Amino acid sequence: MSTDRADAAPAQTPEPQPTGPQSTGPQPAEPQEAGQQVPAPRRPAPQAAAPRSWFTVGLRLGLGLLTAYLLVQAVLKIQNVLMLVLLSLVIAVSLEPIVALLTTRGMRRRWAVLIVIVGLVVVLGSLVSLFVPPVTGEVNALVKAIPTWLQQLHDHHSFLGRLEDRYHISTKVKTQLSGGGAGTVVNGLMGAGQLLISTLTGFFLVITLTLYFLAGLPTLKRFCLRFVRGSRRERAEAMTDEVLQRTGRYMLANVATSVIAGLATLIWLQIMGVPYPAALGVFVGLMDLIPVVGSTIGGIVVSLVALVVSFPVAIATAVFYIVFRVAEDYLIVPRAMKFAVEVHPLVTILAVLAGGALMGVIGALIAIPVAVAVGLFLDEAVFPGIAAR
Repeated sequence: MSTDRADAAPAQTPEPQPTGPQSTGPQPAEPQEAGQQVPAPRRPAPQAAAPRSWFTVGLRLGLGLLTAYLLVQAVLKIQNVLMLVLLSLVIAVSLEPIVALLTTRGMRRRWAVLIVIVGLVVVLGSLVSLFVPPVTGEVNALVKAIPTWLQQLHDHHSFLGRLEDRYHISTKVKTQLSGGGAGTVVNGLMGAGQLLISTLTGFFLVITLTLYFLAGLPTLKRFCLRFVRGSRRERAEAMTDEVLQRTGRYMLANVATSVIAGLATLIWLQIMGVPYPAALGVFVGLMDLIPVVGSTIGGIVVSLVALVVSFPVAIATAVFYIVFRVAEDYLIVPRAMKFAVEVHPLVTILAVLAGGALMGVIGALIAIPVAVAVGLFLDEAVFPGIAAR
């Protein structure tokens, strides 16, 4: 019987043992049943940022402040040159409508720029020629009158002789010259010479820069637009063209109001018999290009010149300029500027005052174009986005 039980039992064969090294890596995931969610893999814990050294932070901050200070000092040292560059750019933008008009009629831009520059030089030369004869005549009269004045100082019956007897003018002048006053006079003459040289240099620099800006204005505009993203470049180009067009209109309107001021001065001075009416009319026209304060300064100077005729004529001239200033501020300038620039007159006045306080005469000149650019940016970019919210 034992033999039969041994035959009936199944034979068990031992399982083969692996002979190689066992793998300790991750085992493949068992197949999941349908509907069972797979657990998301765990993200590694973020490593804590290394603490920054206060020395490094202070060093970077100090270097930044030092760089900003050096940049500010550099700008302050070259601020006069920057003013001339800005003035040249404003003049170029103002002349751009004339160049564009010539190019639309089939003329090449280089020839249009040359014609505009030659015309500008001719106009400036004509204006200067109006001032040369009066100034030359007055200088010659002064030189011829010096010997007569010296003789009158020793004449006790003349007006200068009585002043000499009372205040001892010649003695005081000699004392000042012998006590170091001669050096002051020489320094004053050298300062006047330096001022004349710097003025002429600035004038030729403005003419040269205006020529280059006017010739390369399209290239300069394309270069500046390359800093704008491609999706916004077309809109930025349209806004730039609009700003340039409105700026040109403003300058043309400003020139028109200045011509009106110059012609009114010429007519008034001819009626009242004040000398040098043409030169004074040109002077008032040039001063009127400076917004807000230019016409006032011109009126004061002309009123003082009118004193050579008589005191009543000077008073009448001052009253004329007060009336003309009121008419210009409330009738001529607001309408002309609103038509040309489409900026409210109050914004125009505030912009001119702010620009003049920050950058002087040139700041007053470029204040309106800046106001135009800011207003156009608000209308085209800021206000539509606010209204769409």
